[in-house]
Amino acid sequence: MTEPSVLVERVDSACVITLNRPDVRNAIDARTSIAMCEAIDELDASEDLAVGILTGAGGVFSSGMDLKAFAAGESPDIPHRGLGGITITPPRKPLIAAVEGWALAGGLEVMLACDMVVAGRSARFGVPEVKRSLVPDGGGALRLPRRIPYVVAMELLLTGDPIDAERASAIGLINQIVDDGGARDAALSLAGRIAANGPLAVAAVKQIAARRIAWDDADAFGLQAHLSKPVETSADAHEGATAFVEKRAPQWRGA
Repeated sequence: MTEPSVLVERVDSACVITLNRPDVRNAIDARTSIAMCEAIDELDASEDLAVGILTGAGGVFSSGMDLKAFAAGESPDIPHRGLGGITITPPRKPLIAAVEGWALAGGLEVMLACDMVVAGRSARFGVPEVKRSLVPDGGGALRLPRRIPYVVAMELLLTGDPIDAERASAIGLINQIVDDGGARDAALSLAGRIAANGPLAVAAVKQIAARRIAWDDADAFGLQAHLSKPVETSADAHEGATAFVEKRAPQWRGA
């Protein structure tokens, strides 16, 4: 039987999605992209899942789009959703990238569609598309200048040269460096801290933060209220306040 190109595992309230093509450095072909998309849909649809973790098998995150499959006429892009179903339309729930080894080209763009990143000490990051006369149009050229200082983003985009984890941390591209092999566990620890919070509030805060860039200052608070008011009037909001007063852990209902 053909080995699954994506493995999905539930660990407590986290959905761990593992790219499973280590023989090609977890390059993403159409089959893999569809499987990623299905896993993300499961994350967003399940009331038992609070956070997603995206990682790669074999000590590599992802080398990006499978160029051999692309040269054969195959596209890994999901219509209206992008590479892996997340580069155009990220999931509603938080997504953490657990990076070991290379996050390269489309692999970096998939990482940029995540909300947080933990990485092994030997991890490397790069957008080398210009070296092949290509454009990083899976979100690299759009998201990097928003995620890190503009001049550094332009250095990475226009030279195509990679950087190591230490520099990635220094410029704010990743949240945390851990020992090699420890990225998955560190991501699970971070996921647990997020999952302890009210799920309605977590989802609303992610949407507000993600959409703020497109909002005019004059409209921002009104648009924010559209997302925040239903949370503030929810049973979970009442439970959060009550649990604080009663000095106990809250029991979230997601309603």
